[in-house]
Amino acid sequence: MRIAVVKEIKPGEARVGLTPAGAEDLVRSGHEVLVERGAGELAGFPDEQYLAGGAELVSREEAWTRAELLVKVKEPIAEEYGFLRDDLALFTYLHLAADRPLTEALLESGTLGIAYETVTDGGSLPLLAPMSEIAGSLAAHAAAAHLMRPAGGPGVLLGGAPGVAPARVLIIGGGAVGTQAAQLALGMQAEVTVLEMSPTRIRQLDALLHGRARVLMSDVATLEAELAQADVVIGAVLVPGRAAPKVVSRAQLALLKPTALLIDVAIDQGGAFETSRATTYADPTFEVDGIRHYCVANMPGAVPQTATRALTNATLPYIRRIAQQGAEAAIGGDRMLAAGVNTRAGRIVHAGVAEAFPDLPAAGADDRSLAHA
Repeated sequence: MRIAVVKEIKPGEARVGLTPAGAEDLVRSGHEVLVERGAGELAGFPDEQYLAGGAELVSREEAWTRAELLVKVKEPIAEEYGFLRDDLALFTYLHLAADRPLTEALLESGTLGIAYETVTDGGSLPLLAPMSEIAGSLAAHAAAAHLMRPAGGPGVLLGGAPGVAPARVLIIGGGAVGTQAAQLALGMQAEVTVLEMSPTRIRQLDALLHGRARVLMSDVATLEAELAQADVVIGAVLVPGRAAPKVVSRAQLALLKPTALLIDVAIDQGGAFETSRATTYADPTFEVDGIRHYCVANMPGAVPQTATRALTNATLPYIRRIAQQGAEAAIGGDRMLAAGVNTRAGRIVHAGVAEAFPDLPAAGADDRSLAHA
């Protein structure tokens, strides 16, 4: 199979879809790997490393037009829509429930869109997990940095000091993002509370965090009580394939301290706070009703070398499967990979995306079950 990797052009994104080692693995298996010139440079992977592994360096146009399977990190942006076509399989993060223009472009082109974030493995999300873990760590780092006065914060040290109380960090959601954020914030000696709705996950978190954090059942009364005491609120909720639920309303901002900071790690899925809008590392924060919001999209893009290695470790087995069997056969024989299919032959296949855009063409329930067989 001819597999192509392009340079990410979304603002602030420096990751690349495949490491040189991953490209070499595919070449050794008999596949043709095309890499856009300069695709890996910002992540610390120069062109020479891809060449040494047997990849062919090409232009952006060649990569898109010659690819049978195109591997990316982030969803295509508007200037890439023209490259989409009906004989292309696209394997990347898509986050379609928060992106109507891209959804329409995929449907119009007929592209087979396979989203990393909805590939499942026994209930887990193996291709989303590594980036969620990195984003959770970065959320804790962002909390520490943006509580400092040079970053516009109140001048609070996350872990406090002898005789001085630490900052209070409220994490809403106890999945991969929330767990990693909690562990790192605890490592920086913050006082941490995690709100979670699953009794099973609450017990798991209690054991995992060894009682160092308060892990509470999430309900409106508990949320509002914790918001009133928090110095930092991290939104870490996720519903795979669907828009993120809004767990903090604009009205609830009035409960917060004037110096509080909101960090929305769910912004790629539309955001966990009603008042969120995507920002970048160049201009990461804004205020609504006097409350600072930090809503940087694609947070792992700040650590592209680590993130690219972690992503390739997770995606390469699936890329191998698609390359060896062909996209249709691989999907037809693997329910986990089939769950990643979001668009196919001009129709929405994933139920969460169809729910977000009920007016767009979607496969019927019978078609979706066949696609995921």
